[in-house]
Amino acid sequence: MIDPISFSNVVEKIVTVKEGKFVKRKYYRFRGGRWYGGIATADTVGCNLSCGFCWSWKANTSIATYGEYYSPKEVAKRLVEIASNRNYGLVRISGGEPTIGFEHLLQVLDILSSYKYNFILETNGILIGYDKKYAKELSKYKFLHVRVSLKGTNEEEFGKLTSAEPSAFRFQINALKNLLEENVSCHAAAMLSFSSEEEKFKLVEELKKIDEKLADLEEEYVFLYPHVVEILKKRNLSPRIAYDPNKIPSTLV
Repeated sequence: MIDPISFSNVVEKIVTVKEGKFVKRKYYRFRGGRWYGGIATADTVGCNLSCGFCWSWKANTSIATYGEYYSPKEVAKRLVEIASNRNYGLVRISGGEPTIGFEHLLQVLDILSSYKYNFILETNGILIGYDKKYAKELSKYKFLHVRVSLKGTNEEEFGKLTSAEPSAFRFQINALKNLLEENVSCHAAAMLSFSSEEEKFKLVEELKKIDEKLADLEEEYVFLYPHVVEILKKRNLSPRIAYDPNKIPSTLV
């Protein structure tokens, strides 16, 4: 089983490089898309989990050879150009785990703070839940919203889906606590393709104890891209609910 905290350190040494006072990080693409009604996205290389439904698994399992290093200025420039050309109001970092190489992320946010765009940080929350300083640093950016993507509804599901230590699920829950305590705008999403309605209900009740607004849970489901189907088979995972990526319901976009 993966220890996501120590594994984060291993990944960071590969996907980041320091040049002077700035930190470069590996990305494998920059794109526009329909999510959130239209958003510019930078997709990172490298994660601290190994999810059996990951749509970005190629980038996250070949971190030594996949992608290229970009400076914070280059990342911000790419995002702004895409957002400007497509008239988006939102930008984000997604793909792998953006909090790995945290100094780089903060430098990107520093640059973007002088623009008009709102920033969505898509994260599994592991590091934010492990160390509250992450939430404290993020609280400086009022144009930031954090989407914490829970991998399942409980420890057992988390371990099965991510190949990580089941107890690390608590870091995900704790991330939401830390963010709210530091007044960082955030919400919870959860992968529910493998969960029963009963387990979903239990998760929502747990989140409500932290804050009532967390009960408005964003539901995530597996998209059956060919490479995702391949991973699911290898990991012996059978989603209860899954979607054809070419027929994604508008409620999930």
